[in-house]
Amino acid sequence: MRASGLRRLPLLVLVLLAVAAAGSGEHDFRRDFEVVWGEGNARFRDGGRQVELSLDTRTGARLQSKQRYLFGRFDIDIKLVPGESAGTITSFYICTGGARHDEVDFEFLGNTSGDPYLLHTNIFSDGKGEREQQFVLWFDPTESFHTYSILWNPHNIILYIDGVPIRVFRNNAARGVPFPAAQPVHVFASIWDAEDWATQGGRVKTDWAKAPFVAAYRRYNVSNACVWDEEHGRARCPTATTGGRRRRREAAWMAQKMDWWSWMTLSWVRMNYMVYDYCDDQRRFPDGSPPECVIPIGRA
Repeated sequence: MRASGLRRLPLLVLVLLAVAAAGSGEHDFRRDFEVVWGEGNARFRDGGRQVELSLDTRTGARLQSKQRYLFGRFDIDIKLVPGESAGTITSFYICTGGARHDEVDFEFLGNTSGDPYLLHTNIFSDGKGEREQQFVLWFDPTESFHTYSILWNPHNIILYIDGVPIRVFRNNAARGVPFPAAQPVHVFASIWDAEDWATQGGRVKTDWAKAPFVAAYRRYNVSNACVWDEEHGRARCPTATTGGRRRRREAAWMAQKMDWWSWMTLSWVRMNYMVYDYCDDQRRFPDGSPPECVIPIGRA
């Protein structure tokens, strides 16, 4: 794994993308989420604007958004567990639940001190996952907060870090690849013990003498998302206004796709920081790659 000497993204690129991605949106974790697991291990700070989730020998913790959403951009800042964190997983994801669930994952696999975190991403559609891509990062995610974003609209799912696109899953339903488009999702944040697989395939176990393991979340932003109306069974989407008459129109994020600069940046990330791509795993797929892998990455 490319752990040391990682080349950093050009400073100008980082600055421009981070500024473009910065969402403000004042949200209160206590108001917007419920603790569905490990209540005593979720500690709210700064008037609810920040939450710390901890893992100890007793339990981890999981937050679930009170509202559901059908399409949206979901942003959150995370500072990961510092030091020894082997066996732990800190996560941020959206999920519908159910046997034929849709899900988009950011999962940060803990490390032994001095080794890099591994970012594990996966996308489920109609109950089918096994679409793992893994990355090392161009920064230390334990030193400060960084913004992790999921953009989900009818055209594609794009994962970002500080505004830098790292993964895209296009809507190729017309080519027989199921795409999440009908089931509303909850937003989740969690920390849990997965020592059977999280670090070096489970070879390195959790050192409970180092517990509790604490990850911090802040600046949760869903101002660009379609809220699911539970009573009427439909989504209510924010709209933009234009012209002197303030005519309402579809918000820009709902139509957002990858532009040429995004494709170039994504390619650069893949070349320098991707360490696993399910599309290239011939052991898992000896009879041929999954259908979405055959479609050129920049083509719907």
